[in-house]
Amino acid sequence: MDARREYLRNECSRLGLDSSSHKAYAWEYLINRQYHVIWCNIFKAASTSWMYNFNLMANYTAAFLNRTKEVPLELARKKYARPTVEMIRKAQGDSITFLIVRHPLERLASAYNDKIVHAWPKSFHDQMGKRIIKKYRKTNQKSAPTERYPVFEEFVTYVLDETKMKRTRDMHWTPYTDFCTPCKFNFDIILKFETLDEDQKFLIQMARLQEIIKPEWRNSGKGTNTLHNINHLYSRLNKSQLDGLYNLYKYDFLLFNYTMDSYYEIIQKDNDSNHG
Repeated sequence: MDARREYLRNECSRLGLDSSSHKAYAWEYLINRQYHVIWCNIFKAASTSWMYNFNLMANYTAAFLNRTKEVPLELARKKYARPTVEMIRKAQGDSITFLIVRHPLERLASAYNDKIVHAWPKSFHDQMGKRIIKKYRKTNQKSAPTERYPVFEEFVTYVLDETKMKRTRDMHWTPYTDFCTPCKFNFDIILKFETLDEDQKFLIQMARLQEIIKPEWRNSGKGTNTLHNINHLYSRLNKSQLDGLYNLYKYDFLLFNYTMDSYYEIIQKDNDSNHG
């Protein structure tokens, strides 16, 4: 944990992200004054589990949370107002501040599967999917996709185009460096999705939350199946798309010590087998 903190601090100053020209962004933080914990919610990085935990800490009962139809984030915001930067800094004096990060491309694939492939009919993301297909699907080719949802390369083209146009991106795939501005606040604990089981236990102990919450997975995206699925998705992309994604998530990669190597290998392998 110390090494991760140290790494983040060094990268922040190396990249100049801790300078005054960068604005701190507090919108996605939740501050629990009763248990002295502060969390920046990163969508698609164990956010479902920790939203549940923060709702428990806000004194909703487990029975209520398990039967309610309300969106967990909306429930949470009834108890946790969106804070200002000053509120976070003040609360940090006697609190543990943490965030959970995940490999940016794994997070993107997870958001795609969850929000685009399995979009609820008529939902916001379902409408988005229809617009993506209309704009990016070339239906006159023999090998045109027949899926009712955007295939991964159509989705990635859309995300990269929105970025180029400087349009507001969906929270589920916005770089988390943008909305947690981790160089502007001191983080006590950086949990990683890849080691979440032990990281969560450590956090729960440090924050003395053993009586309130149990480490659990509410929406688990781990396992060999997931990895296979992710490799399969990325094998559909070309190098310039991967380069574009690296540029989009560059700071997420650099600040939290993630690399692209295995992803370039996936498309390399795929190209080799196509030309073999």
